[in-house]
Parts: sequence; C-alpha cells; structure tokens
Amino acid sequence: MRNVVSTLPRRKFSYVRRLLAILLPGLLLLTACGGTSSQPEPSSQSAGETAKFDSLKLTDNGDKKAPGVDFDKPLTVTQPTIKVVSEGSGDTIKANQVAKISILALNGTDGSQLEDTFPNEPESLELNDQLKTSSAVIYNAFVGAKVGSSLALAVPGQQSSPSASPSPSDGASPSDSASPSPSAAAQPTQLLIIKVVSAADATPVLDKPQGETVTPPAGLPTVTDKDGVPQINVAGAPAPTSLVSQDLIKGTGAAVKESDTLTVNYVGVNLADGTKFDSSFDRGQPATFPLSGVIKGWTQGLTGKTVGSRVLLVIPKDLAYGDAGQGQAKGDLVFVVDILGVK
Repeated sequence: MRNVVSTLPRRKFSYVRRLLAILLPGLLLLTACGGTSSQPEPSSQSAGETAKFDSLKLTDNGDKKAPGVDFDKPLTVTQPTIKVVSEGSGDTIKANQVAKISILALNGTDGSQLEDTFPNEPESLELNDQLKTSSAVIYNAFVGAKVGSSLALAVPGQQSSPSASPSPSDGASPSDSASPSPSAAAQPTQLLIIKVVSAADATPVLDKPQGETVTPPAGLPTVTDKDGVPQINVAGAPAPTSLVSQDLIKGTGAAVKESDTLTVNYVGVNLADGTKFDSSFDRGQPATFPLSGVIKGWTQGLTGKTVGSRVLLVIPKDLAYGDAGQGQAKGDLVFVVDILGVK
C-alpha cells in the first residue's frame, strides 16, 4: 500500500479535480480577457467565446439545489470559455483563499444533465499560485468575483481520444495529427454552472502536531515517539468491538468536518502482528485527501477532531478493507494520524 490517497477506497470522486484535469491542456493556451492578474484589487476575468453565453438565463434555487438553466441549443465552443453570468452579493474572492463551489454539468447539445453536486457538500477550489500557474483562466475568473456568483464554463467537445492520433512531437506530419480516429466517439460541448457558495482564507499547514498531550486508557496499542515519528506497538491489544478514536495530542485548531480536505502524516499497521503497511513519514511528505472519500474508519474517526491533533485509530475490519484486505493491510488496522491542516 503506497499511500492513503491512492489506496484507501474512495466513496466519491472530486468533480473539481476531474474538471481541472480535463481542462488543463486547453487552459494553458488561453489568455484571459480584460485586466491583469497584477491588479491590487483584481476583477473577475472572462475568457474564450463569451458571446456564446448571451442567451444563457439562470433561475437561482439557493445553495443546495441546482439552478434552472435555459440557453440556445446546441451550444458549441472551440476553446474553454468562462464568465461570471450571475453576480453574487457577498465579499470579493481574494487570491490564496479557498472557494467552496457547487457544480451543475449539462450537455451543450440538448441541455440534459450530466452531473449535479449541489445537494452534496460544496467542493474546495484553492486559489493558490499552483492554480494560477497551471490553470490561469480558472484562477482569474474566480479571483475578483463575489461570493454567491455563478460562473458559466463551456468545455469544448472531444472529437477523438488524445491517444488516438499521432502528434507532431511523435514525428507525424501536421496532416497526420489532424486526422481523428474513426473509433473515437465525438463528445458534445459541456456547459458547467459553478456557484461560489463561500470563500475563506486558507489555514496554514502545520509541520507537526501541536497541542496538549493526552494519556490514553489502558488496553490500546501503545505509541511512542522517535524523532517526531510515531512508533506503534500492538502487543496485548485486543481486537476492537467498535471503532476507537483516541487523542494522543489534543490540537487547538479548527474542528474537522466530514466535508473537509485534510493534510496529514500517518502510520498504519495491522493489529494482528504489527506489520507496517503504509507510512507518509517514510515518504517524507504529508498526504492530502478529502475525508469523505476514504475508508469509513478514517471518516468516522477523524470527523470532529481538531487540527494539531495526533489521533490513534483502531479500526475494525468492517470499517476498513473487510475480510479481503488490501495489499498488506489485512483485518483490524491501527493508524496514528497527525492532523496538520484542513480546508
């Protein structure tokens, strides 16, 4: 098991991450219209074929229900296109904040729904330098907009799969690279309506747990510290009858919500024999993941804990990987988790 992000089973996927992965190649080729990102008080910048949004009309239904959407069909664009189409009345969104957003995705050809995240907890979009460098058009559209605003984003249809035809860099001629694969189905333009539900300053990530040391009750696996790295001893610890979530250090930061994305360091061992199957400490860097997308023992055991805490989790197999296990992680599991940041 290499890391908690890729191997702890997810229950849902982040639409934001998928969206940025799809858009990245096109966004790198675009320049936003109007203004510059160096303005002291930047305004939201549109980009692409924004006249295609002239017929777009929204009916607001609050933060937990997708808006009504009407537009002239079919909607087609040849480049990613983004614009604030309904301005909110909240505070102006600033650089380096974390925006909480909900997304409605529609088929641009017939308006049919592709995905709706409004009923769920809003997803996080970090408006940091990494986004500014990799997806400047997205960054510039959000920074300077107001909380409560709705942005329209049109994603060009895919005529062929990226690997279906050779590219000039592979030694192919321009005419070769322009030929679509006959086996790849054309995809319509997608229209995304993105509502900014809230925005707040990002919480700094800690280097290590900070707080008050807590003495755990007897009968649990014991944890010692060696150069900042927790060492877990399972000798004599009985199999759990229910989830154990025990503070070893009680942090003084914000309480964790199930909808949050966490940055943590952790070690995981099997309760039966103490075999270590994973450790972010061994890799030399913390892991970041949505708490709603990992095994139930993590979601239930870390919700309500505070930033800065070191938490001992003793997880029954039915809240982990079940009878089958995953890789070297088998049966009841023990984790020590340092909660370093939340967003």
